[in-house]
Amino acid sequence: MRAVIQRVNRSSVVSDGVPTGKSGAGFMILLGVKRGDAEKDAAVLAEKISKLRIFCDENGKMNKSVVDIGGSALVVSNFTLYANYAHGNRPDYFTSEEPTRASMLYDYFVSELKKSVPVETGVFGADMVIDMECDGPVTIVMDSEILIGKGKTE
Repeated sequence: MRAVIQRVNRSSVVSDGVPTGKSGAGFMILLGVKRGDAEKDAAVLAEKISKLRIFCDENGKMNKSVVDIGGSALVVSNFTLYANYAHGNRPDYFTSEEPTRASMLYDYFVSELKKSVPVETGVFGADMVIDMECDGPVTIVMDSEILIGKGKTE
């Protein structure tokens, strides 16, 4: 599971022409689900994101989490995070999870993140327009595969 986390002052999403989610100061998260991902990927990623210290303290150091600042998150599904662009000019998405399972894992990720911070969302699979005011900019790409250590040989 892959997340692109952007520190924002505010963000909002319109899904199929209807406003569906927004956040104040906190995170705008694009979330992609890879074939083979499981609930463990979602839980580990949500916990790590909630503790990610990328907000400034009183000394201007990135030392606070979204929880510490009382922030919120907007989470939008994005299967294109697993685009394969190695051959030709038209990416394929064969490593993205099939929609039914991806939707279930997306929902599970959201429910896990909601244990720590207020979360709003787009609509899975919808055509969405995102508006955000980035803060920094600070952008982190996080992958559950790295956090869990999948594929490690010991």
